[in-house]
Amino acid sequence: MAGLAPRVDYLAGFGFPVGGLAAGKPRVLRLGAEILLSTGRELVYVYDSEGRQLTAVYRFPGQVCHLEVLALRRVLFVLCAWRGVYCLSLDQASRSVSQSDGDEEERGLPSPAVPVDPDACVLPDATLCAFTVMDGVLITLAQGTAQWKLQVFQCPCPGQARPLDQIGAVQLSACTPPAGSPGRPEAPSPRFLPVLCCVSPPGCGAPHSLQQGPPGSTLEGALFGLLFGTDATLLESPVILCGLPDGQLCSVVLKTLVTSRSAPGDPKALVRILHHLEEPVIFIGALRTEPLPEDMEDTCCDCLVALGHRGRTLAIKASWDEAGSLVPEMREYRLPGPLLCAACGEGGRVYHSTPSSLCLVDLARGGTPWLGEGADVPPNGPGGLPSLLCPASLSVCSVVTLSVSPRLPEGGAELLALSARGRLLTCRLEQSPEAPWPTRGTSAATGRRMKDLLCGIGTVSERVSSLKRAVDQRNRALTCLNEAMNVSCALLSCREGPRPISCTTTTAWSRRELRDVLTATCLLENSSGPHLGRGWALCVQVLPGAPASDPEAAGSAVTYTIPVDQLGPGGRREVTLALGPGKDGMLDLPVTVCCALFYSLREVLGGALAPSGSSEDASWDGQEGICLPLSEHTVDLLQGLRFPGLATSLAQALGPSGPTLDPVDTFLEACHRPGSHPAQPESLRAKYLPPSVAAITVSAELLRAACGDRSSGMSLSCAVLQWLLAENAVVDVVRARGLSSVQGVAPDGTDIRLTVREVAVTGMCPAGPLQAAEIQVESRCLASVCGAHGAIVRRMQRMAVEQAAQGCSPPDLLAQHLHQSQASQEALLREVQTLRDQRCVEGEAGSRAATERLLQVYRQLRSPGLLLL
Repeated sequence: MAGLAPRVDYLAGFGFPVGGLAAGKPRVLRLGAEILLSTGRELVYVYDSEGRQLTAVYRFPGQVCHLEVLALRRVLFVLCAWRGVYCLSLDQASRSVSQSDGDEEERGLPSPAVPVDPDACVLPDATLCAFTVMDGVLITLAQGTAQWKLQVFQCPCPGQARPLDQIGAVQLSACTPPAGSPGRPEAPSPRFLPVLCCVSPPGCGAPHSLQQGPPGSTLEGALFGLLFGTDATLLESPVILCGLPDGQLCSVVLKTLVTSRSAPGDPKALVRILHHLEEPVIFIGALRTEPLPEDMEDTCCDCLVALGHRGRTLAIKASWDEAGSLVPEMREYRLPGPLLCAACGEGGRVYHSTPSSLCLVDLARGGTPWLGEGADVPPNGPGGLPSLLCPASLSVCSVVTLSVSPRLPEGGAELLALSARGRLLTCRLEQSPEAPWPTRGTSAATGRRMKDLLCGIGTVSERVSSLKRAVDQRNRALTCLNEAMNVSCALLSCREGPRPISCTTTTAWSRRELRDVLTATCLLENSSGPHLGRGWALCVQVLPGAPASDPEAAGSAVTYTIPVDQLGPGGRREVTLALGPGKDGMLDLPVTVCCALFYSLREVLGGALAPSGSSEDASWDGQEGICLPLSEHTVDLLQGLRFPGLATSLAQALGPSGPTLDPVDTFLEACHRPGSHPAQPESLRAKYLPPSVAAITVSAELLRAACGDRSSGMSLSCAVLQWLLAENAVVDVVRARGLSSVQGVAPDGTDIRLTVREVAVTGMCPAGPLQAAEIQVESRCLASVCGAHGAIVRRMQRMAVEQAAQGCSPPDLLAQHLHQSQASQEALLREVQTLRDQRCVEGEAGSRAATERLLQVYRQLRSPGLLLL
């Protein structure tokens, strides 16, 4: 038995982006001697295969996702991403326009591109992802937030101005929400587009008006009834098959969907899920696997096939079981993937493309179309499917779209394909004798053999180049991954001591847009660590509250991602962020600034893992990246204080009283300053209400250990104030002047005073008075007192933990004094609970009295305040 010999002929070349065309959106189809194709961009080409020249180019307003043509009427339907469906007559469209400057894809064309009139959009819908045309109806599939919507419209005509009449619609449930957001042009399109195919029962008339992909097919009555039920058979209705990106293979009977316009039915009754491939469906088709009887003229397909992106293949056929009943035989196969495109041909052949080769399998002959008569082929059961599919390569690589031309004489076939590098080619499969090279032949046969050999050499060269690019990408990805592992090991191994890569955060006030803004500056330093190259980014997250606050507050966090571009040893990268106040004038402190290094595996490894000729996102199944925490810094009220009275320091040159203030802005601030008008509530509160006070008393021994070198040569109160304001820009002025008390301004504009004085605590130790320092916060705004008091308490907590780790022991204390202090605090807490209950049950007068008493109790709890030994 003779085999099939492939002959590859390159017709023309078209523009392609760097890296090649991506599978899924390029389309190629034949209309007689004309070839219509799209490379997935805005242009649609018309190529004359007989004259081997480009006859027309149409430029659409958006990216072309799908093409279909009505052969008899010569009407072209085009789906543009985020635009809708366009209808264009190939005979009436003007092909002569004035030459204009186009993009790089248009400059090399022999004829200018014809811009398509926006009025040619017969169905404007930004959510459309797929469509097909049959039996005078237009069937579309639109993308929703969690569902797909299948709609049926009356088939439009070119130049139709009125809106299309919707005949029916139904929702298709998705296992996972489809990617992207519908109706928004700036949102990304789905990584995989859905697939639509129409099949009909015998006798209802196959939709021959459609020339290309996937074509409408007529199924045998037995298989059609087993798959779609008795209702579809009795109605003699075509069936719409939908292959979704989540792997579902669904069917909808067209006539039941049309009748649902007047009485919408239940989607569960209208939609039937035939199978789930568990991977994106890229092709659905039908073919004939059994030989036709001699008296049969019409070809009815006896097998339905569906292919997934990763190679999972489903074949469904009607067969007889052991009991003599007709049942659907469903068999799954695994082909080497990923698959880029596929098409069905004559003789039970399925053609499919992978990044490395164009292959075919034979469902009629056990998947071995290239083997001779003496080959060991597993036999098929009567009417059954083969147990194994063995792909055979056609020696053509990186085909991103494919179509099968009409039947050739003597059992051959012709494939029309577009490669990832934009080459339009034909691959003819012809019957060849058993001896590949005849001993004698004419000069014409020898010339044809030489031409085939040269085409084969060109195909192998292109395949080698494609494989070399893939190897180079993988080598670069492995190098980047090795650098990422070195950085991760260097950071994770340094648990103590300085880290090779560090990030420090400082705060300062600056002038922006005629107002003062508190900024945080994150300094990323690579002291002696590995090189940070492509894929690394600095992530800065600003969380409301301190780290010990409610974890649910992380939902309102703001994250900034800054790419790190080639940061070698000794390099620095500085990022400044505005913390507030916002437009409402509010700045809620404390906030926590968390810095981390993020390594994007998608950016570095996505191109290496993606197959040649496909998009990077289409084959990405890994994690997003690696996150390495660097630092965590809490910005509290002590860091956000400003000190106008100490503005002589260069660090406070940008304060409210600095010379950079605009005169108009200064006048407006003076008009709204507290106390500028006697009727303002702020001036009344400052005049009649006493200031709120909170105090903390700490033993001198603990404070001297915490201050360290600051306490040498100066009083303890001055050293403690410097320690508290160590992260504020005013600390240099405090040190130079030896201050123990400062008057500052909170971010909301209220005054606040910090005072540190040395005191002697009596009655606590049997050895006598205990030397200590009292830290006092005073302000007429209770919120400012609470914020400063909380900041001081957090510093005391860190100090107590550090001293406990060093093994410091507290002094001897009088137990009776401790009991008295505990009893008084418990009595105040009980009174607080009683006052809260009174506010809930009493009237307005009683509630006001309870509130005043609560404020008094708060002052008693905060002054004299906490005693830390």
